[in-house]
Amino acid sequence: MYLEYYLKQLNYEIIPPFLDKYLSTPSLIRLKKISFFCGMDYASKKIYNFREYISRFDHSLTVALITYKLTNDKTATLAGLLHDISTPCFSHVIDYMNKDYIKQESTEKHTEKIIKKDKYLMKCLKEDNIKVKDVANFKKHTIVDNERPKLCADRIDGIILAGISWTKNLSKDEIKNIVSDLTVFKNEDKEDEIGFKMTKTAEKVVKINRILDEYCKSKEDTYMMQLLADITQKAIDKGYIKYDDLYVYNEEYLLSLLKIQNDKEINDLFKKFQTISKKKIPNIELPEVKTRHLNPLVNNKRFDTLFTETFLKKLSQPLNKKNAE
Repeated sequence: MYLEYYLKQLNYEIIPPFLDKYLSTPSLIRLKKISFFCGMDYASKKIYNFREYISRFDHSLTVALITYKLTNDKTATLAGLLHDISTPCFSHVIDYMNKDYIKQESTEKHTEKIIKKDKYLMKCLKEDNIKVKDVANFKKHTIVDNERPKLCADRIDGIILAGISWTKNLSKDEIKNIVSDLTVFKNEDKEDEIGFKMTKTAEKVVKINRILDEYCKSKEDTYMMQLLADITQKAIDKGYIKYDDLYVYNEEYLLSLLKIQNDKEINDLFKKFQTISKKKIPNIELPEVKTRHLNPLVNNKRFDTLFTETFLKKLSQPLNKKNAE
């Protein structure tokens, strides 16, 4: 499968020895059953048709491997591995539930708390003489996380994973080319920033990112994300689960809990979530959501400085999946 191929390009078969023990961290193991695509794997197949299941654990691992490949920095690599450790069930759906539609960062505040509660993880960090704050505050590592429109490991990995399973506009050869073309530059803010050696690689990634942005801002995706957010909020309001349970349970267990309640309102909403077609999505006012703008570095120059205005305008025109491939 594509994810397995991607992992091979990141040298997963010869994973750094220091990283191996962290992959048994209970808080990370939970992420194996937290969907990278925000619980939409359980949604109507008439709306979503993912190529393969990708978890937040998969994403955490690939972010760490990208970071290590580009930096050989142990602390930054672990910050990349742990950057999503506070991800709740249904991921960014909970940001929708919290009305954090634009930044979608409302759940990140629990990162340090979850790390400190994981005794095995704390033991590993102590053995390696790494301070919690140096991995919990992953945004201090600009290779791991950086402000848009800059590129970082978290962002490029998300684009690749979406291209693999959701937008399905990345071939295996293109995955290989992107991974091999990644490098690190000092940007205009004197930060380390991931960029590309070749313009054609950057152009492909910018196109995929724009298509992903269109998918995420579509009526269908926004409606489905909000619907699952409403289901989750009702389950909390009715006392079937607590808000904190979202950070402890995995999605399969949480859904099994809701199922045994035999609550008609929640069951009817979840049935709609699982069976609705695009034609049945109502024309209602939906929230404005995050824009995924990207302007990466190419040989230490911003992508948008390398082309004429006419070319960039053409590049920014909406594309459907067929003519984007």
